[in-house]
Amino acid sequence: MKSIVLIGGGKHSLYILQTLLNIEGLKIVGVVDKDAQSPALQLAREHGISTGPRWQSFITDTIDTIINAHSDRLYRVLQKYVSYKTVVIPFSVVRIMTELMEEKEVLIQKIKEQSKQQRLILSQTHDGMLAINKEGRITILNPRAEKMMRLKSETVIGQKVEDVISSTQLPRVLQTKEPEFNQEQTLENGDKIITTRLPMLADDGSLLGAFAVFKDITDIQEMAEEVTNLKSIQTMLHAIIQSSEEAITVVDEKGNGLLINPAYTRLTGLREADVIGKPASIDISEGESMHMHVLKTRQPVRGARMKVGQAKRDVIVNVAPIIVNDELKGSVGVIQDVSEMSQLNKELDRAKEIIRTLEAKYTFADIIGESEPIKVMIEQARLAANVPINILLRGESGTGKELFAHAIHNASRRRLQKFIRVNCAAISESLLESEMFGYEEGAFSGAKKGGKRGYFEEANGGSIFLDEIAELSPQMQAKLLRVLQENEIVRVGGTKPIPIDVRIITATNVDLESRIAEKRFREDLYYRLNRMPIFIPPLRHRKEDILLLAQHLIKKINQDFGRNVETISEEAIEKLKDYDWPGNVRELENILGRAVIHMNVNETEIGLMHLPPLALKVPEKDEIAFPKEVRTSSLPLTDQLQAVEQEIIKQTYEEMGYNKTKTAQALGISVRNLYYKMEKLQIDKSNLQ
Repeated sequence: MKSIVLIGGGKHSLYILQTLLNIEGLKIVGVVDKDAQSPALQLAREHGISTGPRWQSFITDTIDTIINAHSDRLYRVLQKYVSYKTVVIPFSVVRIMTELMEEKEVLIQKIKEQSKQQRLILSQTHDGMLAINKEGRITILNPRAEKMMRLKSETVIGQKVEDVISSTQLPRVLQTKEPEFNQEQTLENGDKIITTRLPMLADDGSLLGAFAVFKDITDIQEMAEEVTNLKSIQTMLHAIIQSSEEAITVVDEKGNGLLINPAYTRLTGLREADVIGKPASIDISEGESMHMHVLKTRQPVRGARMKVGQAKRDVIVNVAPIIVNDELKGSVGVIQDVSEMSQLNKELDRAKEIIRTLEAKYTFADIIGESEPIKVMIEQARLAANVPINILLRGESGTGKELFAHAIHNASRRRLQKFIRVNCAAISESLLESEMFGYEEGAFSGAKKGGKRGYFEEANGGSIFLDEIAELSPQMQAKLLRVLQENEIVRVGGTKPIPIDVRIITATNVDLESRIAEKRFREDLYYRLNRMPIFIPPLRHRKEDILLLAQHLIKKINQDFGRNVETISEEAIEKLKDYDWPGNVRELENILGRAVIHMNVNETEIGLMHLPPLALKVPEKDEIAFPKEVRTSSLPLTDQLQAVEQEIIKQTYEEMGYNKTKTAQALGISVRNLYYKMEKLQIDKSNLQ
């Protein structure tokens, strides 16, 4: 088995890795890139392949091949570093390979589009179509041919054509390789058809099969025996044409309009006065007149694409000549509107995209726990999901309030509609109203042309989850109360109320009753939101679930870190149960993640020695490590104070397990103020770990 190391995490590396994963007999030892979130590294972790930022960690004498998908400069370094037995593929070769792969994907997509168009034409055309391969076996039988021959494609595909249609002449075309045009043929059911048979030849002249296109002329022949001129035909068919849902147009032998039906007017917007006696091209906005083509060639045209009318509607046109006693009298055209079908397909694709981005991710099956408190809450939430009232989720930070919100939506009658999530503390006060309720064009400087829909409009018909509801300002509380009372919103800068039908799920980890007593939360809003309160128990009240939660979280951590940890020891579980978990399940995931990081790659069980200290400790003033800048007296006082504030927030944020709500509580400031300070001081979890 060949061993391979892939260097680089960008698109070139991603294409190479996708190809290597489908090849047997290869072992991908590792994928290297400094950016841990690069596409190739993410795919490697999904397949359990080791990743890292330094290629030196993966290069040994046993490596057969190194694929340099990073840069040409690295190639020279690798040649000096690796064993002479190791093959190094330069970046220039990798770039050529990936360009070829991209071209291949483009070609495949083009082929798919062409196949889709061919299937559409085969299904929409009014001509029967039959194809056989060079062995004489049926490969294509379109819906029109099925109807005319009273056959089903699923039963005849693959059979010998003469076994199915005794009167067929397609095998003769296979032998002669010569086309046969406009041949009359009588089917087994007695119907008569006009058929054109064509050999299918490859570019080198080799035979691929044969193809027949035909139409039913039984009715036409019967009418031709009774009607001798175009005027008589027009009289007999007038009622049928007028009642048809398909647009029909008839012209005389000179190409001037004779007849249209109401469906034609609805499609093109043209009335009889606009068409009768006028040239056949009067209705065409893009393309050439198929009527004139048919009058010139005396041959029918099927499946011609063009645009008609002032609205430039996409249509498929079928036109046939009208011949009486071998004399051309005009032509008749049937127009089918496909613009609506195309638009519906686009809207369907768009709807699927919206559903994928807005759907709730979790169900009650994703809530882990067998303890009595959590089972009671799950049952209560299931009942609440089927009742059309507002729900207030209460519980400490990290208990899974958003998980419950997802599950309630997915268990409700609104599960097929949108699910919008909003963190009320994460959006600045100046933006919150326009984000919640949308805005009209020109409402403020920088407003989008045409305005913008807000979260409530996006969630119309579905559910909206308002997390950290206690952080809303008094002004926003009043506006939310109006939404609950009136079931309507008014966009910023607008005056027209917009009715909405939204199920509101809120969540908080603070004591709302105390906030009401302090006049910081509206009592009337509280009663509107608190119709169905659900108290999610903290982890310390359901410690018997710690083992189940740990096993579930270990699987998630394995996927995130590309590890293969299988279990956790009884001693480690007992230690976890001795802790009160102020950060709840989120803190448990953090602790287990840190334990896995400190484990050796070959270890599969989290033991007592892997667990970090579990004593929650808020830093005292004398424990703050003042940064070097503060000890430099040459800095201005404002800069020294900012550096001290930055260090205090950093240390507290780390001690609180990167929980912003608990950090804000420990520092005695609001969550909104903490977000502002962290953004101003450029403090982020990613640059602290």
